[in-house]
Amino acid sequence: MLRLRARPLRLALVGNPNVGKSVVFGALTGRYATVSNYPGTTVSVTRGRALVGAEVCDLVDTPGVNALSGAISEDERITSQVLERGEADLIIQVADARNIRRALMLTAELATFRKPVIVALNMVDEALARGIVVNAEALSTELGVPVVEMVAIEGRGLQTLRDLLPDATALQVPHLRDAAARAAWAHEVSGRVRTVSALSIARAQEALSRATRSPITGIPILALVLYVMYLFVGVFGAQTLVGFLEQDVFGQHVNQAATWLVDRTLPFAFVHDLLVGQYGLITMGLTYAIAIVLPVVTTFFLLFGFLEDSGYIPRLAVFSDRIFRAMGLNGKAVLPMVLGLGCDTMATMTTRILATPKERLIAILLLALGIPCSAQLATILGILGGVSFGALLTLFGVVLLQMFVVGWLAGRLLRGERSDFIMELPPIRLPKLRNLLTKTRMRVWWYLGEAVPLFLVGTLLLFGLDRLHALDAIAAAGRPIVTGLLGLPPETAQILMMGFLRRDYGAAGLFHLAQSGALTGVQAVVALTVMTLFIPCVANFLMIIKERGAKVAFTLLGVITPIAVFTGAGLHYVFDAFGIRF
Repeated sequence: MLRLRARPLRLALVGNPNVGKSVVFGALTGRYATVSNYPGTTVSVTRGRALVGAEVCDLVDTPGVNALSGAISEDERITSQVLERGEADLIIQVADARNIRRALMLTAELATFRKPVIVALNMVDEALARGIVVNAEALSTELGVPVVEMVAIEGRGLQTLRDLLPDATALQVPHLRDAAARAAWAHEVSGRVRTVSALSIARAQEALSRATRSPITGIPILALVLYVMYLFVGVFGAQTLVGFLEQDVFGQHVNQAATWLVDRTLPFAFVHDLLVGQYGLITMGLTYAIAIVLPVVTTFFLLFGFLEDSGYIPRLAVFSDRIFRAMGLNGKAVLPMVLGLGCDTMATMTTRILATPKERLIAILLLALGIPCSAQLATILGILGGVSFGALLTLFGVVLLQMFVVGWLAGRLLRGERSDFIMELPPIRLPKLRNLLTKTRMRVWWYLGEAVPLFLVGTLLLFGLDRLHALDAIAAAGRPIVTGLLGLPPETAQILMMGFLRRDYGAAGLFHLAQSGALTGVQAVVALTVMTLFIPCVANFLMIIKERGAKVAFTLLGVITPIAVFTGAGLHYVFDAFGIRF
């Protein structure tokens, strides 16, 4: 029997990947949660508080792990450290009822920590649908600890879990140091507690699962997903919602009210410019973060959560693994790449899911080099969609080729190891709306806490450069390159500069040039190619500094800038030499 103590009880959620730990965490803690890096690492752990009886407990959601000893990843090392360093008084192991043998292999390792354990046997409904029944009472007898049957996304078993936490005890299982011995023990125990009456998966479900992984059908499915993403995120989020918030809410109300208040209470020119000027903390920093980026990332998080919970994202990772392996990565890299189509700044943060520093660096490089955010992607489609389909294919072909070549070179030149790619495929299913909204809400709060401060810092930087007249000087210095090498109108230099400050402003500037007739079809392809390959926006640049350090960020800047310029120049001269027109 575990006695609750005067200080907050510290609980750790531990489990294999994709077993529903985060759902259990959200159900136990509600909305009070923080996401932070484990000290000295880039691995995220989520912390919050849970109410158990009348006592408030500290709860930590550790990364999903398959092992805690031997040759382990950084995620697994951090989970092991959380348990070893006394950061947990009690362990809640979340186990997948569909694959109890794998869960038991982890249970055998948890026994070595000699801490009270309770097993949350999750997804019993999906196991039952597959004809798998795990006898919770028999499993509890085998392990010597409480076992709770749960369907976390529906809240089933949650109260029972709370009620049984004080009854958690140390595992009564052999302490097996050898992986083969643990596997044999897990196989024996699972055979005694599990029965399989009719192991089956719906034919339509299995057919769709195979279709997403096959090159013949997987590519059209991916194209359809990207098109839906463009409509929902690029059109509805980046245009409809952004237009309403930026022009109506902030443009006509928030910024005008802020300007009126500042002028009445702080009638100083410097303060006016700092807060509500062209590069003001309110008129630019908050407007950009809340009115422009927030609708885009919210719609993207909603769609991304749907794809994630439906089981499509892991299958996309398997489908694209061979491509990413050529660039020193593995299929997991598809996750930040897809996220980058919503916001590169957020995607840079999610490169933490990759196992090695080399993989994270290559992924950040590719994101900064060639993944357009949703606002930029919408502009590309808006401009070139009115030029020709060939122009659109040319741009994406050149950008993808550059990404592949740069990734291939980086994979061979950078030192470091490439991790193995092991990913369990969850079943194809229709996501639960409640779980989807909860996940989106938590991610939006995460965005507000992590990214909004960066936008404010970036605005301060731009304000300082503007006061020193450095922005105009930089744009003027770039005009000879823009007009000479790239063959673009001189106004494009200022637009590219704005593209570094704010991607949507740069994209909008090019759209205005195209609409006014100042850009030919060929110039539109060159300009959009350069902007896509160009240096990341200031928010993403600051995020790279946060994730990898200033040295890496400025090195990437020095690599990406010439690639963008020389690619654009090459396109200009090829089009001119062969008389290609769009």
